[in-house]
Amino acid sequence: MKIGIKLCVLALLCCLFCFNGVVVGGRGRGRGRGSLPQPKTGSSAEFNVNSFGARGDGKTDDSKAFEDAWKAACGSTGTAKLLIPKATYLIGPVKFTGPCKNVESIIVQMQGELKAVTDLSKYPSDDWVEFGWVEGLTMIGSGTFDGQGASAWPSNKCPTNAKCKLLPTNVKFVSMTKTVVQGITSLNSKFFHIALVECKDFKGSGIKISAPGNSPNTDGIHVERSTDVYISQSVIGTGDDCISIGQGNSHITVTGVTCGPGHGISVGSLGKYPDEKDVNGLVVRDCTISGTMNGIRIKTWANSPASSAARNMTFENIVMNNVANPIIIDQTYCPFTSCASMAPSRVKLSDISFKNIRGTSSSPVAVTLECSKGSPCQNINLQDVHLDLSSSGTLAKSSCHNVQAKYSGTQIPPPCA
Repeated sequence: MKIGIKLCVLALLCCLFCFNGVVVGGRGRGRGRGSLPQPKTGSSAEFNVNSFGARGDGKTDDSKAFEDAWKAACGSTGTAKLLIPKATYLIGPVKFTGPCKNVESIIVQMQGELKAVTDLSKYPSDDWVEFGWVEGLTMIGSGTFDGQGASAWPSNKCPTNAKCKLLPTNVKFVSMTKTVVQGITSLNSKFFHIALVECKDFKGSGIKISAPGNSPNTDGIHVERSTDVYISQSVIGTGDDCISIGQGNSHITVTGVTCGPGHGISVGSLGKYPDEKDVNGLVVRDCTISGTMNGIRIKTWANSPASSAARNMTFENIVMNNVANPIIIDQTYCPFTSCASMAPSRVKLSDISFKNIRGTSSSPVAVTLECSKGSPCQNINLQDVHLDLSSSGTLAKSSCHNVQAKYSGTQIPPPCA
């Protein structure tokens, strides 16, 4: 019987040894046809600004806590979440910059309200909150960036002085790639609300931007030297352009935006500085513009120092409600009392379409095509334009210079003779 027990134990040991041999040889050392795949590893971590000392009382400057939380998130691995809980945080100028070399993506969960310090001497540059040199940033939540701009607006001399000092922008994105911004609010910026500079693959949706109609230079979203930008389903009311498309942009889409008050949706101003890059590929569609100074505007400086171009632009299915200058090309742009020279603009405009633009104009001239006499517009198309005067009794008019536009479908006001 003892011999039988020994044989059973020996057989059991052999089985265990064989099993371990498969595991070690197959999975542990990666040998054999029966090797098992290595599981993918990943990690995620949350970085709460409160854990880094933020008070969230609306009185204490929490700038350092925000910077420390970002530094920890940017230095982590896998997916990092920067959490801004529901509270009111007072912060001065802060920079959230990369590159974040080992992070797959960063999520900024905006639940709280950020209030900007009002002392302008605390801003070394024209930024309040800046994100820069990060790939794969997602900002979501119902939080607010409150620039507290009312006290700063009287210091803005830019409407009358070409050499003015710029005030801080609420949120600036610089050299960002694959960025998503959804649901946030920007309130009462000292200058621009949101600015994109040299960004690639930016998607913004559900954004709310608000400032009084008389607040100077409070552009809603300004885009410059960027490509593949998509802005959708947002509500913007400011004292300047709801959206402004600056120089050097390509493949920009704006859709489902409600604009007003403000100066409308603008391309430009272009041609102010030497070495400006072209604008190529813009689509603005399915938008509503109400009570603004302009509707769709393309503006280029007279006496531009160098040649550039803006082409391949489509404005389609846009409703105008009591808008002054619903459609306007202005190539003699000069916002000051006088400019040094009114020589013709050297910005070439071409391949521009206005389709299904309808609603009401608060000014007698509903369509203005004021092109450069030095570089006349080319291939300007208007299709199904119906703009009545807000006040009854007379018809709206068109005004055209240095352009041979093409017309099709409904044309109210009548085309230029």
